Amino acid sequence: MNDIILSTQNIIRSFPVAGKTLTVLKGINVELPKGKLIIIKGRSGSGKTTLLNILSCLDPATEGEVIFRARKREKGKKKKGEDKLPVEGSEIAPEAGMDPLSVSPEEGAIEAEEAEPVFTVNPEDYQEIRYSTLSDSARDKLRRNHMGFVFQSVALVPIMTAYENVDFGLRTAGYSKASDAKFRDERIRESLTLVGLAERMKHMPSQMSGGEQQRVAIARAVSHRPEIIFADEPTGALDTAAGLTVTQLFKDLAHKQGITIVMTTHDAGLMELGDVVYEIEDGEITRT
Repeated sequence: MNDIILSTQNIIRSFPVAGKTLTVLKGINVELPKGKLIIIKGRSGSGKTTLLNILSCLDPATEGEVIFRARKREKGKKKKGEDKLPVEGSEIAPEAGMDPLSVSPEEGAIEAEEAEPVFTVNPEDYQEIRYSTLSDSARDKLRRNHMGFVFQSVALVPIMTAYENVDFGLRTAGYSKASDAKFRDERIRESLTLVGLAERMKHMPSQMSGGEQQRVAIARAVSHRPEIIFADEPTGALDTAAGLTVTQLFKDLAHKQGITIVMTTHDAGLMELGDVVYEIEDGEITRT
């Protein structure tokens, strides 16, 4: 169980349609290992996007449970003048990965002339989070601090450079204070280098190929150090070569950075790159 970051228990998702009930997911049970590329394969209408939305805490299940094993942090003290680790409720924003459910503004507040709170991570220490117990606010924090997202439509801001698009993502994740500027600059450069775009960070999306734009979107998704990335048909708008490049990049990030990546696709040619492959048909897992 220690190598499983996300699991489901008999997930059912139903919708009322024309006075009847349409069941899109029919008792889904999956286990997603840490640091792997997991591919969910299925035709359009098979339920794969519905499942991804439930796994990523965007939509609730009608029945069943999703369990996420989030990194847990322990509170300590650090003297003034030492490197700061952002804490929720302080003058600087929370570091991605900090447990969003157990730190209150009072706990995170930094008082003048006093030692600052700091959170350290024990790689073997995780908190089990059940989605059914979360409020809307807790769901938002879970997504913001622990998850990243990549979509078929790259959704880059067209008037921003690659650097600025990643910066925008970091600001949205909570790193918007002036005191975060150095951290943001370092993470932007690191993230764009990870996806092979160190030389293209000042280029606009219109000056890039579709594959390069998707790599900027991936850099934006990894910049706040999420534990898991959800990618819904990220290669759907790309040609075969670019799609393979993006999928291989996902696999490299999973293996080298320890990020769990869950992507949906209907492209059978990408299956061999997945560490774990789930095939879904008519709302049921038919093959793993």
